[in-house]
Amino acid sequence: MPGSGPSPSRTRPHPSRPRVFAYGAALGLAADLLVGDPRHGHPVAAFGRAAGAVERRLHRDHRGRGALYTALCAGSAVALGATATRAVRSSATASAALTAASVWAVVGGTTLGREARAIGGALEAGDLDVARERLPHLVGRDPQALDGPAMARAVVESVAENTSDAVVGALFWGAVAGVPGLLGFRAVNTLDAMVGHKSPRHRRFGWASARLDDVAGWPGARLTAVLAAVAGDDPRGAVRAWRADASRHPSPNAGPVEAAFAGALGVRLGGTLSYGGRIEHRPVLNARGRAVEVADIDRAVRLSRRVTWLTLAGCAGGRLLAGAVRRTRRKHGGAV
Repeated sequence: MPGSGPSPSRTRPHPSRPRVFAYGAALGLAADLLVGDPRHGHPVAAFGRAAGAVERRLHRDHRGRGALYTALCAGSAVALGATATRAVRSSATASAALTAASVWAVVGGTTLGREARAIGGALEAGDLDVARERLPHLVGRDPQALDGPAMARAVVESVAENTSDAVVGALFWGAVAGVPGLLGFRAVNTLDAMVGHKSPRHRRFGWASARLDDVAGWPGARLTAVLAAVAGDDPRGAVRAWRADASRHPSPNAGPVEAAFAGALGVRLGGTLSYGGRIEHRPVLNARGRAVEVADIDRAVRLSRRVTWLTLAGCAGGRLLAGAVRRTRRKHGGAV
C-alpha cells in the first residue's frame, strides 16, 4: 500500500544556497556592469525617501529616538529580504534571480566608475567648472574650495571608500546572510549617509546609524584593503601604508581602504578637507607617495573593478566551500 506522504522521487530538492548565491551574485554584477544604476526609480533612492519620511516623524535630538529610527528602517529592509527569500526558496531559478536583482540594486560599482571618469575627463580638459558641478555626485566636500589636484585626490579617495561601501561590503554580507544581508547592509550604509554625519540636527539622532555602519562595514573594509593590495601595482606599498597610516584616519573603515589604495597606486591621500564650510585636517596616507594626478583616477577605477571581481570570486568560493563542508559533516554524522 502506498504511504500517505510524497514519494522520495517526487520530493522537490531544496536549491543549493551556495550555488544560488554564486550564480545570482555573478548575474547581478554583470547587470550592474551592463546597465549601471537607473536614472529614475532606483530601489535605494526609494528606500531613502521612505527613511526620510520616517525621520520627519521620529526625529528628536536624542540617541534613543535615533536608535529606534535605525532599527525600524534597517530592520524593515532585512525583513523584506527574508520574506522575499522564503517566497522563492523552493525554486533555484527564482532564488538566483532574486539574488541577482538584489545585488544589482545594492551595488554601485559601474556608476561609481562612470562618475569618477567623467570628473577625470573634465579635469583633463581643464574644465574645472564642469568638474566642480559633478563632484557632489561622489563626495560631500565643498567643490568651490578645491582646485584641480584637490578634486582629483577627492575622486580617488571616493573611489577607494565606495569600493568598500558600494560593492565589497554588500557582497560580503550577501555571502554571509543572503538577500537579507544584501538589503540590510545597503540600508545601514544609506542611513549613515543620511543621518550619520555630525551636523547639529543629527549629532545625537544619527549616532546609532553611524555606529551600526561602522560595525557592518568593518569586515568589508578589511577585505577591500587586502584585495587592493593583491590587485594593485605595489602590494608591499599597499600593506605598508595600511599598517602605518590606517589607524590615523578618523574613520575606522575608510582608513584601511584609503591607505591600501594609496599604497597600491603609489600616491598620497588625505590632507586638508572642507565639508559644509567646516575645515578638517586629516593625516596624510602613504606620505612617501607622489601627489595624485588626473590619470590616477582611471587607475583607481581599474583597481576598484579588479577588487570587485576578486570579491565575487572570494565570496562565492567561500559560500561553495562552506556548503561542501556542511554536506560532508552531515554525511559523516548521519553514517551508521
